Amino acid sequence: MTTATRWAGAAALALLATSLPAQTLDDLKRDSATPGDVLTYGMGYNNQRYSPLKQINTKNAAKLRPVWAYSLNNPQGQESQPIVHNGVMYVTTHNTTVAIDPATGKQIWKQEIELPQDVFKMACCGILNRGAAIYDGKLFRSTLDAHVVAMDAKTGKQLWKSKAADYQNGQAMTSAPLIANGVVLTGIAGGEYGTRGFIDGWDPATGKQLWRFYTTAAPDQKGGDTWPGDTHLKGGAPTWLTGAYDPELDLVYWGTGNGGPWNPNARQGDNLYIASVVAIRPKTGELVWHYQFSPNDPYDYDATEVGMLVDMKIGGKDRKVLAQANRNGFFYVLDRANGELLAANPYVKVNWADRIDLKTGRPVHSEIDKKARAGEDVEIFPSVVGGKNWTPMSWNPATGLAYANTLNMSWPYQLAKPEYKKGEWYLGVNFRGVNMPKNEPHGYLSAIDPMTGKSKWQMPWPAQPSMAGTLSTAGGLVFTGAATGEFIAVDANNGKKLYEFQTSSGIIGLPVTFEHKGKQYVSIVSGAGGVWALLGDERMANVPAGGSVWTFALE
Repeated sequence: MTTATRWAGAAALALLATSLPAQTLDDLKRDSATPGDVLTYGMGYNNQRYSPLKQINTKNAAKLRPVWAYSLNNPQGQESQPIVHNGVMYVTTHNTTVAIDPATGKQIWKQEIELPQDVFKMACCGILNRGAAIYDGKLFRSTLDAHVVAMDAKTGKQLWKSKAADYQNGQAMTSAPLIANGVVLTGIAGGEYGTRGFIDGWDPATGKQLWRFYTTAAPDQKGGDTWPGDTHLKGGAPTWLTGAYDPELDLVYWGTGNGGPWNPNARQGDNLYIASVVAIRPKTGELVWHYQFSPNDPYDYDATEVGMLVDMKIGGKDRKVLAQANRNGFFYVLDRANGELLAANPYVKVNWADRIDLKTGRPVHSEIDKKARAGEDVEIFPSVVGGKNWTPMSWNPATGLAYANTLNMSWPYQLAKPEYKKGEWYLGVNFRGVNMPKNEPHGYLSAIDPMTGKSKWQMPWPAQPSMAGTLSTAGGLVFTGAATGEFIAVDANNGKKLYEFQTSSGIIGLPVTFEHKGKQYVSIVSGAGGVWALLGDERMANVPAGGSVWTFALE
């Protein structure tokens, strides 16, 4: 490195240090209303992934062009959501954290994470990371070997590192942390490994663990009677995605995953709090209310993608709701103050339940479901990857619609004897992948009415279904990506495709938009992999690996 290069690097860091003020809790609360920043996972505590920016709109979207691409130098699947603060973009992979100039794509700093080599055989499902959180001048992220790390946002220097779990038990951390009321909240993955899920609260200054809320109830806890014996200790309920937060109610909403093992007969009972949303106090981890979507879940119907916080009129009344397109195929609307069920309707084909009883909140099980639980070999809709997988949907308040990449698949289901072995999958089913319809698309970009579950329009994916997230804007646009790598913009009102650009790999990440020096940009991480790759779709053979960040603007 030359003297001039060293001087330039030092000058850049000095400039960054003077231009990067600490973030406050009020900054995080205002995230959805400050288009120059993307400070939270979900582009706002409400997780709506909606932007008021409209410089890019339905009239000029065809003039979008890529302005830069940054190589992540990583062949794994890329599911990270970029965050942006004060002219700096931060992106994570499973083993790096990078700071980028959002206007040029030039690297400001890069920090690598050293991971034990045996961690890669433990982590389900994919070697990846989904993003960072920022607060008080610090950047927070999780690691595959189940640690939480705090870094100086100016330089990337590690400030503290705290261990959450033993990765050799099959537990990993892949999600972006959530900062709520001055606490760093994180979840845990590993529901397929006979583990016990939890949510942690950490002190952002020191990394001290403040509290832990276990998502499988022990015998001496409320809900403990829903687990026979000590089955809660291997009961799953992982928490591997990021929650949402309502500062007015001071409630964090976090989704929980499947029960362990998948075979429900090994854990007879509702098994609280698997396949649920829990509403907790961020300062203490106290449970305020819960709603269980799939009691005694047999089908890996994770509820980890918690959904969106939306204010909407229902029956002529203004209601504060949580809206979730559950993997079990039903679209739920809950009162987010108390968990009251307001609506639950199928948004894809469902045959495991006939309906959701609005009085009890429980599914009315179908004859197919009863046969499955009795051990018969049956075909279940939706499949193990759900009516919608992990990637978040978005909301447009002007249309009153939720935009999600939905799936049209079933799976062959048959129970098997569960056998627990440390560090190995603990399923108890005869897992044979998924069934794809021969004469129908395997997935759609859907514009869904949350109260009915019906789609105003659907854009079919011609090849592989999309596992990418969506972004909605006041410009009347929905942005998303294809498994084969196309970045697209569609009209939010009718689903007409207005722009398409082929990126360097498949897209399973989350688009964001922001304003920088008066110009609107849209960024997305490209890099094929994730859960779809694990299913072995041979059509993905022609989609190259390799992670990169792509950023677009009007020409």
